[in-house]
Amino acid sequence: MASQYENDFYGWTLEQAELLQAGNLAQLDKGNLLEEIRSMGNSERRELESRLEVLLMHLLKWQYQPTYRGRSWQLTIAEQRRKIVRRLNRNPSLKNELSELMKDAYGDAILSAARETGLEADAFPQILPWGWEQLMDDNFLPSYK
Repeated sequence: MASQYENDFYGWTLEQAELLQAGNLAQLDKGNLLEEIRSMGNSERRELESRLEVLLMHLLKWQYQPTYRGRSWQLTIAEQRRKIVRRLNRNPSLKNELSELMKDAYGDAILSAARETGLEADAFPQILPWGWEQLMDDNFLPSYK
C-alpha cells in the first residue's frame, strides 16, 4: 500500500509538521523527511549554479559578440549578480562550494553560449577567465577578444 508521502505530499507535510510540533518524533516518517530536507538544500545549490551559468553565458556573449551588445544583456548580467548575492546571503554555507559551482556552471555556460551565438564551443576559453571578484563587480563587462 502506498504511503501518504506518495499519495498526498501536501497532507504528508502537514502531518509531519504537526508531529514535530507535538514532539512525537517516533512517529515521524524519518526516511522521507531526511530525503526532503536534503532535496531542499540541493535545490538551493542548483539555483545558485543556474544563476552563475546565466551570468557566465551572458558575459561570454558580451565578449564574443560585441555587435549584439545591448541593454537587455546588461540588465540580465546585473540581475543575475543581484540574485547570486541574495542567494549567498540567504545561504552563506554555499560560499564554501563556489569554486566547484563556478567550474560546473562555466562548462554549461560555454555550451549555452555556443548554442546562442552559433560559435563553436572551443571558441571560448575552456577555463573560466574571470575570478569571483570580477564576476560580481557591477562595473565589469569583458572586452572583445
